[in-house]
Amino acid sequence: MDMHMPHVLIENVPIHQLEIGAHAEMVRSLGLEDIQLFAAVSGDVNPAHLDREYAKDTPFQGVIAHGLWGGALISAVLGTKLPGPGTIYLDQSLHFSRPVRLGDTVTASVTCREKNDTTRRATFDCLVVNQRGETVIRGVAEVLVPESKVCRPRTPLPTVTLGVIGL
Repeated sequence: MDMHMPHVLIENVPIHQLEIGAHAEMVRSLGLEDIQLFAAVSGDVNPAHLDREYAKDTPFQGVIAHGLWGGALISAVLGTKLPGPGTIYLDQSLHFSRPVRLGDTVTASVTCREKNDTTRRATFDCLVVNQRGETVIRGVAEVLVPESKVCRPRTPLPTVTLGVIGL
């Protein structure tokens, strides 16, 4: 770790501080490596995501992201921003409106619509929009919100190199 780089922290919003209407988001651009890494981790090697020749003859006329790549972005917002670290998923519904294409930049956001301090459950409206403001995914998540404040250093991610292993 570079000692000159500031420590980046992630922290949560405990249930007693969470307010209806609270909002958080993250922005990501889709590259080919995102699709390849998602396929490697999930095992979903559908050619609509990985084979340009095949994908050009699909209704989308090109390679598209896995739908749950956008769902994973929603999960990242819930787990790192709002409510943040310590949040536990209980339920998630997702509706996929349009594909995410290579080079698209999407904004994944969550907005608290209800909460229960006693049960520590909260419901969030979830939305993913592309750079043109078009809805890509919408849905609702129910989570268990942490009771106590959590503030932790952001865990550094490993460097990943993609390659195909021959048999």
